[in-house]
Amino acid sequence: MNEILKYFPEINPSQTKKFQDLYSIYKSWNSKINLISRKDFENLYIHHVLHSISILKFIKFKKDTKVLDVGTGGGFPGVPLAILFPEVEFTLIDGIGKKIVAVDSIIKDLKINNAEGLKIRAENLYEKYDFVVARAVTSLDKFYPLIQKNISSNSFNDKDNGLIYLKGGDLKDELRKIKHYQEVLISDHFSEPFFEDKKIVYIPINP
Repeated sequence: MNEILKYFPEINPSQTKKFQDLYSIYKSWNSKINLISRKDFENLYIHHVLHSISILKFIKFKKDTKVLDVGTGGGFPGVPLAILFPEVEFTLIDGIGKKIVAVDSIIKDLKINNAEGLKIRAENLYEKYDFVVARAVTSLDKFYPLIQKNISSNSFNDKDNGLIYLKGGDLKDELRKIKHYQEVLISDHFSEPFFEDKKIVYIPINP
């Protein structure tokens, strides 16, 4: 939790309380269903929460922005982002029903009013959103064509609508077929060793 306050000292008491409560709620759920690797759970705040909200170092979503979190799994990055952007609408989707049951319960327990979980695969969803966010669901050259249809062309944020993807490692091969993109090194903002090779990849819908 200290890492959150270290990099985001501006968060308000209500948001701080939600982030504090998040640990015990996730621990309870993780004993029933494997949302987060058991051996990685002690790194919840750095590897999952802080990684998710690194997106704030790239963009601050404006009020009424609609964000789709594809392959949300245990609710990342959608749940932490929804805490920090209470006036933004988040839809968290996953094809695994028991994960969405858990995510919806976590959203309810944290009293997050601007997010909902939906059991559906991305290829079967046709609604439009301003941004799609995701964490290392699959290779980018497979993922982007899958969700491109879900991105609205009507932008009103400081950056054009598009995909914001969190992933580590060398992504050259994955990005070879994508003409316009931007890579942001998370290590430029966070000093923890975990972030050394982690990147935010932004692919705008209207380059």
